[in-house]
Amino acid sequence: MLITAAMATFVACKKEVKTTEEVQETPVVEQVQETPDRSSNFPTDVAQVFKAHGGIKAFDEKNTLVFEIIKPEGNEKHTTDLKSRHAKIETDKFALGYDGKEAWIVQDSTYFKGNPRFYHNLMFYFYAMPFVLGDDGITYEKVDDLKVGEDSYAGIKISYADGVGDSSKDNYFLYYDKATHEMKYLGYTVTYFSKEVSDKVSLIEYVAWEDVDGLKLPKTLKWRVFEEGKVGDVRSEVNFGSASASQEKLDEKTFSKPEETTKDQKEAAH
Repeated sequence: MLITAAMATFVACKKEVKTTEEVQETPVVEQVQETPDRSSNFPTDVAQVFKAHGGIKAFDEKNTLVFEIIKPEGNEKHTTDLKSRHAKIETDKFALGYDGKEAWIVQDSTYFKGNPRFYHNLMFYFYAMPFVLGDDGITYEKVDDLKVGEDSYAGIKISYADGVGDSSKDNYFLYYDKATHEMKYLGYTVTYFSKEVSDKVSLIEYVAWEDVDGLKLPKTLKWRVFEEGKVGDVRSEVNFGSASASQEKLDEKTFSKPEETTKDQKEAAH
């Protein structure tokens, strides 16, 4: 009887050990998807320009671009989602943005008299050069060099497939240094309002660059007189500051229209 009782107790103990034994779980390792390098998708000269400014892969790895336009009356802070191209511009006097469906504006007065839909990404395109010229639906074509004094810059014409963006009839002309492949000038046409092809080309000189989280982005732009293919005097100048390019993905609500937007302000945004 004692032996039987002892065996029963032993078996009970073994069963108890099994039921209380902890199960070791295999840790789950999150898979990080590598950003593909699109360099080989572009003509050699275009890829070399991207490389001179940090590389198209480095740009593709970023999700959010922020920069300020320095102005005497107060800076403009521009925030853009690089994947969706949703945007927001903030100043002391007004705020405007684009949430993917509509442009909106909020202001206490009629300080901003432009078109929010046209302006929400205008300066972003100039600032994010040359990388925005790597968007889908673009055709590249070599053009004659741009001669400025004794210097000569190689040229590439950029055109868009029908229906790409708000102004697919726009053309850009990228001019770069032949030795360094660094971007130097940008010619562009504006067809947003007329919706017709234009031969009038405006010209921007990219005067100074700075490193922004691994990307070479502009510090100073100068609009130059440009008539009959000749580069003239400086017409205006824009300086940038407080820039960052990060992998942080902002909440979509960042770009949403504020609830206090009035009916009049909604109408002004169209």
